[in-house]
Amino acid sequence: MVQKKTGGDEGTGYPAAGAVVGRRAVTRSAVLGASTLGASLVLAGCGGAGGGDTGAATGRQGKAGAPKTPGPKAGTGEGGGRTVRLPAPTGPHQVGVTTLHLVDRTRRDPWDPKIPVREVMVDVFYPARTVRGHPVARQMTEGAAGMFKMIDVSVHRLPKKGVNWAATTTHSHAGAPAAAPARSARRPVLLYTPGGGDPRTMGTGVAEELASHGYVVVIIDHPGDAGEVEFPNTTAERPERIRPTVFRADPRRDPKIFRTVIHTRIADIRFVLDQLEVLAAGRNPDAEGRALPEHLDRVLDLRRVGVYGHSAGGTAAAEALYEDRRIAAAVNLEGYLDYPPDKPGREGKLFPVARHGVDRPLLLVGTDGFPERRALGRSWSAMLAHPGGRTRRTQLDSAAHWVFTDYAAMAPQLQAAGLMTADDRNRLVGAIDPAESVPRVRHDLRSFFDRQLPAG
Repeated sequence: MVQKKTGGDEGTGYPAAGAVVGRRAVTRSAVLGASTLGASLVLAGCGGAGGGDTGAATGRQGKAGAPKTPGPKAGTGEGGGRTVRLPAPTGPHQVGVTTLHLVDRTRRDPWDPKIPVREVMVDVFYPARTVRGHPVARQMTEGAAGMFKMIDVSVHRLPKKGVNWAATTTHSHAGAPAAAPARSARRPVLLYTPGGGDPRTMGTGVAEELASHGYVVVIIDHPGDAGEVEFPNTTAERPERIRPTVFRADPRRDPKIFRTVIHTRIADIRFVLDQLEVLAAGRNPDAEGRALPEHLDRVLDLRRVGVYGHSAGGTAAAEALYEDRRIAAAVNLEGYLDYPPDKPGREGKLFPVARHGVDRPLLLVGTDGFPERRALGRSWSAMLAHPGGRTRRTQLDSAAHWVFTDYAAMAPQLQAAGLMTADDRNRLVGAIDPAESVPRVRHDLRSFFDRQLPAG
C-alpha cells in the first residue's frame, strides 16, 4: 500500500428581495446570492431527498444500543409555528458549546474573488464541568434560520410554513467551563464536515452525543458551499453577515467545481486543525478575540484526532485522512470516493485515498435508500480492495441519505404534525423509525472512535 502526503490538490424559486430574515432585512444582493437550489436539487456528492437562549434542562435517555425509546415530538414555538426537537445526548457529561470565527489569511475565498481571505465558522462542543448560569444554546441563530427557510427548506422539501426553525434548542450550554477528564489532562478531538449545501448546525445531535461521552467535537461550516453561514461581523469585501450558498445546481455535475468543493473542504479541515493547535497552546484563535470557555485550551488532545463527514463531507473526511497524518481515523457517511466523469459513459478518477489506500482506520457507512449506491459502490469497492487496509463498511436499511443528520429526528416529527408527507420524509431519511436510526448512527460513530481514540 502506498501512503503519501499530498497537497489539497424541481424548479428554482427565488426569495423576494428585501425579505426579512430574523430581525435583519436581507438586501437584494444577499437574496440573489441565495438563489434557492430548487426542490429537487441534489447537492455535492449527495444523491437525494427530492432528487435532490434559554431552554429546558438537558434530558437523559438510555445508552446507544439500548431498547428503543420514543423520539421527541414537535411542540409549539414561542414565535409561532411548530418547534422541532433534538434528541438528548446519552452520555454522563453535560455539554458546553462555543462558536469561533476563524480566518485563514494565506488563502483567498474560492467562491468569491472579492474576498481575499478564507473565513470559517465552527461550533465546539465539549464536556462541561458545570452548566449553572450558562444558557442553553439555540440550534440556529435567528438570521441563519431565516435564510435556512429560504434555501434549505426548498432543497429538502421541508414545510415552507408552520415551523419556527429559530426556536429549536440544543442540549448544550453556551460558554460553560470545560471539564478535564479524570485520569488524563486532555480529551480526543473530532471534526465534522457536513454534506454539500448543508449547514453545520444539522450535525448538532451527533456532536452533542459524542461530547456527552467525553469528546471535544468541532463542527465546521464551509462558506459559499453551505446553504447559509452567519458571521459575527461584516467586512468591506463581505458586506452581509449572512452568506448564502453560491450553488445553483448540483456541483457534482461539473468535475472542476466538485474538485474545488472537496479540496476547499480538505483545506478548511486542515486549517481548523492548525487553529486548534493555536488554542491548545493557550492562545485565542477567534478573529474577534471573543472570550473562550474556561479551560477549553487545556482539554484538547491533538494526538488523538478523528474526522467524520456526511456526503461531500464524507469524501473530504476520507481524503483528509489520507493527506494529513495528524488525523488518526475517519468516518465517511455516504460520500463518493471518486470525481464525477468528465464525459458521459466514462468513469470518474478515484481520489488518492481510494487509489492508493490508507494505513489508518476508515469506516464507510451507507444506506439502502441512496439512489446512486451503485455508482458510490464502485469507489468504495476500490477502497476496500487494498490488501492490509483498515477500511470497513456497514449499512443502514430502510434509510435514506440524510439519516446521518438531525433530519433523522426532525422529519418524522414534521410528518407526525401533518407538515410533511410520508414520501418526502422517506426521500430524506427513509422509513426507519427515529427510535432506531438515531441510536444506531450515534452508536456506530461512538463505537468506532472509542476503539480508535478512546475518550477519557
